[in-house]
Amino acid sequence: MLKKLLRRSYRNKKVNSEKSSEEEIKLNESNINSNLNKTVDSFKTIYSYPDNQDVVLRNIHISGSNKKAAILFINTITNAKSIEDYVISPLLQNQDSSKQIDEIITVQSLQTKNKISEIVTHINNGNAALFVEGENKAYLLGATNFEGRNVEKAENENVVKGSKEAFNEKSATNISLIRKRIKSESLVVESLIISKRSKNDLFIVYEKDLVNDKLLQNVKDRVNALDVDAIQNLSLLEQQIEERKYSIFPTILYTERPDRAASFIEDGYIVLLMDNSPDSLVLPATFWSFYHTSEDHYLRFPYGNFTRFLRILALFISLFTSSLYVAVVTFHAEMVPPDLLLAIAATREKVPFPAAIEVFIMEIAFELIREAGLRVPSPIGPTIGIVGALILGQAAVQANIVSPIVVIIVALGGLSSFAIGDISMNFTVRIGRLLLLFAASFMGLYGITALFTMAIFYMVSIKSFGVPYLSPLTPNYKSSKDTIFRRVLQKETFRPGYLKPKDMTKR
Repeated sequence: MLKKLLRRSYRNKKVNSEKSSEEEIKLNESNINSNLNKTVDSFKTIYSYPDNQDVVLRNIHISGSNKKAAILFINTITNAKSIEDYVISPLLQNQDSSKQIDEIITVQSLQTKNKISEIVTHINNGNAALFVEGENKAYLLGATNFEGRNVEKAENENVVKGSKEAFNEKSATNISLIRKRIKSESLVVESLIISKRSKNDLFIVYEKDLVNDKLLQNVKDRVNALDVDAIQNLSLLEQQIEERKYSIFPTILYTERPDRAASFIEDGYIVLLMDNSPDSLVLPATFWSFYHTSEDHYLRFPYGNFTRFLRILALFISLFTSSLYVAVVTFHAEMVPPDLLLAIAATREKVPFPAAIEVFIMEIAFELIREAGLRVPSPIGPTIGIVGALILGQAAVQANIVSPIVVIIVALGGLSSFAIGDISMNFTVRIGRLLLLFAASFMGLYGITALFTMAIFYMVSIKSFGVPYLSPLTPNYKSSKDTIFRRVLQKETFRPGYLKPKDMTKR
């Protein structure tokens, strides 16, 4: 009997909640009523007023026109002082009956809407809504005041020369930082709502006289196809719109530097911005975009190419040192000079594990130390990394678990991976190093060669929003040839041909 009562109670609650949801949907889709009391009651229901503590509803009397009015806004995201100074005070002090509402209010941004769902969206974005007796429309007053950080230095993309500014969590500030660098009437900032429940805004930034229309429509179609309740930041959006969800190769570029985002926009790329995200996404992205840094062009030609040489060298050292050591020691000892081979054999004489197991132990230990250094509080993070590596390495060698040369090889590969600045590509290199090590432990140099060849074939097959991943190297497109090494600035006369921009020449 008790089970039946509980089941019936649950069924009634479910039916009531479904009815309540349907009524709320109908209410949101309707237009506001010219009767002020009915309109106010509707918005009280929507915002659970007065239980909802940060929702403010103020009734006023417009003396000039002898009409009642009501102002609704969310106090925590709206500038209440602006509402008081530029809306409420002028309405209360006005004595001229011939003046319209938009002639009395002195707020900078003012627009009218009559659909409840649109009004609710604006209120949730920090605007205030003014309802006037006898009018079937709402006056939406721009007074947004979201809290956020000041413009600070970039944390993940540090440079010695060049701008030190970084994006923060306010999209208005981020757009301002881009517009400060691109003072052009062709710069377009489009806004889209990309989630059903949270109503998150996405800003698509591009130059209309450069961007390829087909590429722009491809990005918009993919964003509009999203069917989710909430996307709070760009990191989640990136995973929603990328093509190959399981690939270890990133196809969307992340950057927290407004100068770098602006340079991509001026080449015909598209940049995405969102509130709550101290970064931007650049579409499309090729492999070379992750390899380059903004400082490459800030430095003089020989200096910039020298840093690129070091970076590509670090990439190969990080990928291949551990796997080559295992392959040579296990399968191809004849490739090593006798003296070096005897030295390696002497250091491994007391080690009980095969070379592959030995290297795997140290690689996993290095990754654990790196992850621990990131997650612990900042003051002790570097200490844990240094002390942990020293103590573990020294203790492992003295305990004859690993040989000294393995510590050197793993440390060299791990440190080289830090030269790859992009976070996503850094993960690609770290995972690739482990996969190559696994292949080397089974098939030696043949396994390394086979896996690396397969990776190249796979990279050739990848596309980012229709753009081949290794272009302009393969397939070959007309461009400034800014791939492994950059050219002198005066010779970089073309925009990337794979973007098919409306204007190919820079000069």
